[in-house]
Amino acid sequence: MTRRYFGTDGIRGLANKHPMTSEVALKVGMAAGHLFQNGSHRHRVVIGKDTRLSGYMLEAALMSGFTSVGMDVFLLGPMPTPAVAMLTRSLRADLGVMISASHNRYDDNGIKLFDPDGYKLSDDTELAIERLIDGPSEDLLVSADRIGRATRVDSAQERYIEFAKRTLPKNLRLNDLRIVIDCAHGAAYKVAPAALWELGADVVAIGVDPDGRNINNKCGSTAPQALIDKVREVRADIGIALDGDADRVVIVDEKGRIVDGDQLMAVIAESWQRRGKLSAGGVVATVMSNLGLERYLKDQGLSLVRTPVGDRYVVEHMRRHGYNVGGEQSGHIVLSDFTTTGDGLVSSLQVLACAVATGKPVSEVCARFTPLPQVLKNVRYANGQPLDDTRVRRAIEGAKEKLGDAGRLVIRPSGTEPVIRVMAEGDDEGLVNTVVGDIVEAVEAAAHAA
Repeated sequence: MTRRYFGTDGIRGLANKHPMTSEVALKVGMAAGHLFQNGSHRHRVVIGKDTRLSGYMLEAALMSGFTSVGMDVFLLGPMPTPAVAMLTRSLRADLGVMISASHNRYDDNGIKLFDPDGYKLSDDTELAIERLIDGPSEDLLVSADRIGRATRVDSAQERYIEFAKRTLPKNLRLNDLRIVIDCAHGAAYKVAPAALWELGADVVAIGVDPDGRNINNKCGSTAPQALIDKVREVRADIGIALDGDADRVVIVDEKGRIVDGDQLMAVIAESWQRRGKLSAGGVVATVMSNLGLERYLKDQGLSLVRTPVGDRYVVEHMRRHGYNVGGEQSGHIVLSDFTTTGDGLVSSLQVLACAVATGKPVSEVCARFTPLPQVLKNVRYANGQPLDDTRVRRAIEGAKEKLGDAGRLVIRPSGTEPVIRVMAEGDDEGLVNTVVGDIVEAVEAAAHAA
């Protein structure tokens, strides 16, 4: 069945344009609220959001939809996505909702839904919600005496801060560390600096003045230059950059160098293996993670399992096979001993724990391996299926033959736009550039012919 509303990570789009309108949000609340009721007890949903201007509009519409079908609503205000997932479980809610478009511009927004255990919904459940959205709304409404209530949870921030602090080893403090935290003017602008300060750090906070329009604007994990500059300016021990909903993180070491998610997974996996905490003997990552990570883990006696791109595929594999460390190169890291989704603050705390335990600077702690040269290019097309073209298939086979065992090739269509993503990596940077160029040229020729 074709999906009309849900994409790879909930419903997302330009604010006040279909499907990101008050009308659709109202119907999502009605449909999801109806579907997640089971029994005669009072059902509840928690709703969090980031700092986008359109969040007020969507929050009110969702609240109206949920209460109209008999659900009580708990409003969290601006909170990280992982906090919403955690509080869904903690408050014994039937459903959790995060209003956010993650690292996108302020004029985008989105709706992410979590089940009672704090996990993102399955494809089947999302399709069931879509069917109810497009059905007659009056069939979902409850009688006047069963309409739900809405309550603001004043303790939400304190609950999440205490949760994050408890993920550190007992009695570990950050007293001797100067930390710059960039919250991207987003959902974690209060809770992340507060948690680090309560743990004893000297905190320098940037990206903590949201105005509804500046989320992710030249700041945060997708634009870390402001963090790099501030780390160098104040001579910090570490810089931490979150994205708009704080489910991903990029680290900057004391020298101002960026540390990506692959290095962070290596740091955490090795630390947890040493402490006897790592499950299933390895890490789950996507096809985009660097081959250097795979080789490094193998040298440590650990495995790397790859999934398609998308954190939901990582989490699904982790749950099915018992892994507790997984994530993406972008910094979306899932530590399932603590969280059900990526958590930028919790992931950075695990790295800080390694730095404190070893007494080494972050530049040493996070330099686990040397990444192989990796080239990624996007090729836009308007019509047809370029990957089915004979020239493209021939170019791909030739690239695989040239790379052999000394490299890796990933070719995939984007799930969100008409783009073919061509990625290659290997020991020979010149060869990597050559094979990517050959494939890009073939795809462009096929697209032009179509």
